[in-house]
Amino acid sequence: MQLFVEFYHTTGFGQFALGNLMMIVIGLFFIALAIIKDYEPLLLLPIGFGMIVGNIPYIDTMSLGVYDEGSVLSYIYWGVKQGVFPPLIFLGIGAMTDFSTMLSNPKLVLLGAAAQMGIFLTLLGALYIGFSGEEAAAIGIIGGADGPTAIFLSAALAPHLLGSIAIAAYSYMALVPVIQPPIMRLLTTRKERGIRMPQPRTVSRREKIIFPIVAFLIAAFIAPGSLPLLGMLFLGNLLKESTVTERLANSARNALIDIVTILLGFSVGASTQAGTFLTPDSLLIFGLGATAFAVATASGLLSAKFMNLFLKQKINPLVGAAGVSAVPDSARVVHMVGLEEDPDNHLLMHAMAPNVAGVIGSAIAAGVLWSVFL
Repeated sequence: MQLFVEFYHTTGFGQFALGNLMMIVIGLFFIALAIIKDYEPLLLLPIGFGMIVGNIPYIDTMSLGVYDEGSVLSYIYWGVKQGVFPPLIFLGIGAMTDFSTMLSNPKLVLLGAAAQMGIFLTLLGALYIGFSGEEAAAIGIIGGADGPTAIFLSAALAPHLLGSIAIAAYSYMALVPVIQPPIMRLLTTRKERGIRMPQPRTVSRREKIIFPIVAFLIAAFIAPGSLPLLGMLFLGNLLKESTVTERLANSARNALIDIVTILLGFSVGASTQAGTFLTPDSLLIFGLGATAFAVATASGLLSAKFMNLFLKQKINPLVGAAGVSAVPDSARVVHMVGLEEDPDNHLLMHAMAPNVAGVIGSAIAAGVLWSVFL
């Protein structure tokens, strides 16, 4: 009987706590969202399963978790903690992204920039609540709706908040189809939602090749802290647009990004151990993250309406909501809301312009915040 009792205390049942149960339920909820609702399944499924793995308790003498030096999971998590995975994700994104819609209508870049207001207003809110400058900067970047960027900046400035910030960022990215439509309908009229925009012009191959080089140089000199992210983003895009490195571009946008997405999602999920994740700060981060996302969406919409005061060829304000850099989900939501008002009004290509501009904008914002608060 004594041996049995000793064995019981070495099992997960003997160490199990209410916090572990709560996190496992959240993990199951993420998996359900991925499978049943198809909300960002490539992210939520590995994150959700990682939450389950990370909350199976074990005795202290066993090195199994992401925070235990020398464990297998700690080596996987190293790519998150040291900021290795986010630039690799950006390489794959660059190899998948077509910037031609943005190049064909450059004024839409302003909508991607306007949506970054969510980052800076949330930063001020976090400072007001009592977070330090580094913590507030890392929390604010959630407003960019860009998970890799949020991980990259929080790993540099507030590693102790990395798990909460990463989960908040990816959660709101997955919930784009739920969060954005009500805000879009609230801030626009039916007439505005029905505005039709002319087809984008054809962009030449030369423009597509020159853009990633010139854009990187400008962005890197403005915000050197964005070098790892934007360097990989524009390298991936150059691999794609040059047409002479198709094999490399294909590897970056398929095998590489898939492998890194699995490792990043799983290890981020496994980092949400109940003892480190279930804290008052985590709840505040989730609240601030929701505020950041809503403000970013509203900023893009209102900026489009403001621009229409001076433009002869009006912009459909819905396109401004795609300025948050949840690519391509935000652009897809804009398209779907537009179709509700006019089944023949296709906004997807127009929405992709501020959407990809938002990716660049959030990376630049992260670089600026890193420089200021480091």
